[in-house]
Amino acid sequence: MKKILVILFTLFLVVGCRVDKASDAVTSYLKKYNNQNEEVLNQLEDLIKDENWSEENKSKYKEIMEKQYKDLSYKVVSEHYDGDEAIVTTKITVYDLYNAQKEAEEYKQNHKQEFLDEDQNINQDKFLTYKLEEMKKTTTTIEYTIDFKVKKENGIWKLEKLSTEQLEKIHGIYNYTND
Repeated sequence: MKKILVILFTLFLVVGCRVDKASDAVTSYLKKYNNQNEEVLNQLEDLIKDENWSEENKSKYKEIMEKQYKDLSYKVVSEHYDGDEAIVTTKITVYDLYNAQKEAEEYKQNHKQEFLDEDQNINQDKFLTYKLEEMKKTTTTIEYTIDFKVKKENGIWKLEKLSTEQLEKIHGIYNYTND
């Protein structure tokens, strides 16, 4: 009896995880961020390792982004189908890291002396440390609308490659002042 229940439960999980709608592919993708999926964290690690930052600043940035991923919230607003292609409109809410960075830049412009080295040049590492601290402190959120393109391949809905703008919105660093 236990074996039958285990088999039925396993079948339920497999069937329950099917991607029947285009929005399921989007939800699955965004849940990877919320759950800090290994694939997402590996991509973050790859991004950080290429930066010429101190180990402390790399660690701070990773912590900021992990919080961003964990706290990202989303709601599917609509799905529009055209055969095996779909557009899934989703509203996401993330920390407004763009504004935190912008305010840090403005602070640097008005308080340059705080970031100067002994040669009177801006110490970029010192400024980065300040900027990351400001990003870490932010609790202000922003809502973005993202239209995800989804395509059905071999009966499975899959996200198409995201644009730089879409990724910047997910990460909360999109420059919305030009919209």
